[in-house]
Amino acid sequence: LKDQFDNLDKHTQWGIDFLEKYAKFVKERIEIEQNYAKQLRNLVKKYCPKRSPKDEEPRFTSCIAFFNILNELNDYAGQREVVAEEMGHRVYGELMRYSHDLKTERKMHLQEGRKAQQYLDMCWKQMDNSKKKFERECREAEKAQQSYERLDNDTNATKADVEKAKQQLNLRTHMADENKNEYAAQLQNFNGEQHKHYYIVIPQIYKQLQEMDERRTIKLSECYKGFADSERKVIPIISKCLEGMILAAKSVDEHRDSQLVIDCFKSGFEPPGDFPFEDYSQNIYRTISDGTISTPKQEGMRIDTKTTVGKAKGKLWLFGKKPKPQSPPLTPTSLYTSSTPNGSQYPIFSIEPVHYCMSDIKTGKPRIPSFRSLKRGWSVKMGPALEDFSHLPPEQRRKKLQQRIDELNRELQKETDQKDALIKMKDVYEKNPQMGDPSSLQPKLTETMSNMDRLRMEIHKNEAWLSEVEGKVAARSDRRHSSDINHLVTQGRESPEGSYTDDANQEVRGPPQQHAHPNEFDDEFEDDDPLPAIGHCKAIYPFDGHNEGTLAMKEGEVLYIIEEDKGDGWTRARRQNGEEGYVPTSYIDVTLEKNSKGA
Repeated sequence: LKDQFDNLDKHTQWGIDFLEKYAKFVKERIEIEQNYAKQLRNLVKKYCPKRSPKDEEPRFTSCIAFFNILNELNDYAGQREVVAEEMGHRVYGELMRYSHDLKTERKMHLQEGRKAQQYLDMCWKQMDNSKKKFERECREAEKAQQSYERLDNDTNATKADVEKAKQQLNLRTHMADENKNEYAAQLQNFNGEQHKHYYIVIPQIYKQLQEMDERRTIKLSECYKGFADSERKVIPIISKCLEGMILAAKSVDEHRDSQLVIDCFKSGFEPPGDFPFEDYSQNIYRTISDGTISTPKQEGMRIDTKTTVGKAKGKLWLFGKKPKPQSPPLTPTSLYTSSTPNGSQYPIFSIEPVHYCMSDIKTGKPRIPSFRSLKRGWSVKMGPALEDFSHLPPEQRRKKLQQRIDELNRELQKETDQKDALIKMKDVYEKNPQMGDPSSLQPKLTETMSNMDRLRMEIHKNEAWLSEVEGKVAARSDRRHSSDINHLVTQGRESPEGSYTDDANQEVRGPPQQHAHPNEFDDEFEDDDPLPAIGHCKAIYPFDGHNEGTLAMKEGEVLYIIEEDKGDGWTRARRQNGEEGYVPTSYIDVTLEKNSKGA
């Protein structure tokens, strides 16, 4: 039994070591899950887009799908963290607490077994001592009996010696009897303790150790199950993450991406036309056909493709000054193209796109009704090249201007709401002076109105640029449509020189070459008569008039009104010296008259 106790001691120690070994395994698995989740989050962070709110990069469906996949992967990493946390709380933490309790319980049971064994050993020693003492007394009694019998049989021994030997025998016999009784009692006690030890105490301790080991095995089984449950609980959420990735993959639309590319890079320019056929034998044919009507003879004249259109332009206006053209704004096709028999257009001058854009900015005539009568106060260059997006193609420029106008309108709405709030607060202060000083709000109100005027000017300016761009795009569309119609109508009517003719006697020349002069815009304004005054106004607030096209004024200054407010918050006024410009309608007190001084 003692050997079995030692075996149980070793087995229970092995069980605790195995429990701690599994706890170490769970801890390492938790570290793997945490590192895996951390690496996934770092991966998502590395490839996530870092765009500012003003970034206008087109969002392709493939990019959106990839960003959605990254979001789902980030959620997946979060679920791995949940797995690690659940394992740490439900498995590893529970194992460590149970291991500590198990060690304490095992130590207690082993100590109880050792105490029982020590008590049994003590009983055996007492019994053995009494036995040895009884054996010794018995031997002494036998010696006393032999001495008495020898003296009793000896005739020479005295009666006193015999009595003395007899007394000694009686004493030894009595002591032997007492030791015998003591030995018998100790033996009986040891036998009882031994029976109790082997049939009650030790089996109970072994049973407790068995129950402890079984509980350890059950705890391991529960931890195995909890280990698997930690993973199984997140499987539905992980499945949703994977389904989200699949949906993101299915959301990729190649046609939509292609349309985004088209919208992003659409320029609005027309493709170049066909190159003309340069007939160097034209003089030979003209010499042969001097008598023909359709090709009149022009001696000493060499046909030059660079001057033909200019000469045709001179022929069209034989009487008086050429009237100002009413054609739409100049475009690449109207400036540098001519017609071919099939209705297509081709460039006459080889001008690079950048040079064309600069010349277009310098020579274009915007048709803006609200600014049609300004005299030299408004330059054709309505802002820096980057401010009006003139460096961009027409379609992209239109989008940029529209976006800026929308932003300015939102800012203007905010300023308007702030002005209304300040006015209401000022009225409250005027009615209840104890709540505040109304004059303290005047600087903020003035600043807000100034910001509103500045925003209106910016909106007006950008709307002018937008109108110019839209006018050019519409003109290009009209010319493209008319070119297609002319191609259908005039197909097959071509003169020997390559131009279209309505009959055999008339040569239809190509469109006149329009070399717009940079001063034509100002010349058109010079021809306009000064507008009559329709009233007068008095400045309520001072206005600096730093923006181009505005008129500075001082507080209390009287000006003539020559054009009313069209709903944009600006009124056109004129000083007595003839200087004109726009002033904020909210800064002046307007009085309209039928017969004013300037009328």
